[in-house]
Amino acid sequence: MRACPAGLPVKAHALVVSAGFQHPASAVAPQERSGRRRGRIITTSQQAGTPAFGIGDVIAKVSQVAFGKPLVTNVLRGHVAEAIIALALEPEWTWSSADYAGWDFERSDGLRLEVKQSAAMQSWSTGKPSRAIFDVAARTGYWESGTKWIAEPGRPAHLYVFAHHSIYGDDADHRDPAQWQFYVVPSRALPDVKTLGLATISTLTSPVPVMALADEVRIAASLLGG
Repeated sequence: MRACPAGLPVKAHALVVSAGFQHPASAVAPQERSGRRRGRIITTSQQAGTPAFGIGDVIAKVSQVAFGKPLVTNVLRGHVAEAIIALALEPEWTWSSADYAGWDFERSDGLRLEVKQSAAMQSWSTGKPSRAIFDVAARTGYWESGTKWIAEPGRPAHLYVFAHHSIYGDDADHRDPAQWQFYVVPSRALPDVKTLGLATISTLTSPVPVMALADEVRIAASLLGG
């Protein structure tokens, strides 16, 4: 009987190859000639069955990249502002922000609060402070629980909190609650426009620091009436 390069009979060699084991001398050519799928490279961590890191490590790594610097990119800065507001308003208000959510915070009596934020200094060079512009456009409806569309035109939140980070300079840190100012405005007091600047908002209310935010929201909510 003819022997393969490994010294095994041809039939025995075929059985070894079909089981996933190949002699180094015949590992490449037979597969390419026969058209078989090439084998996977198995690493030590795959062999062990468990990676050397877990969910907590991934969260820490992502958090460090996203929020480890004083200036947070505009795409993620909303999370910073909302987190600061959540820490100031909880447990009276629940942070309910999510994909397609019509508002950001809820109270047990059904009141809803929307957060809008802006910062004078961006994570990229602008050469001068950025102008604070807030989106307040009325919507054609909103998503309930993220799955059910409610066709109810208007602004679904009862209150707006406009968060503004006005520091422009080397000491600017978007993560510092003390560097933010907050403007609390009932939705019904907003003009029928799509965007609002800080100058207009300042005619509707005065800013408060984070230490006074909970009281300011509580007062504004009490004035809403039925």
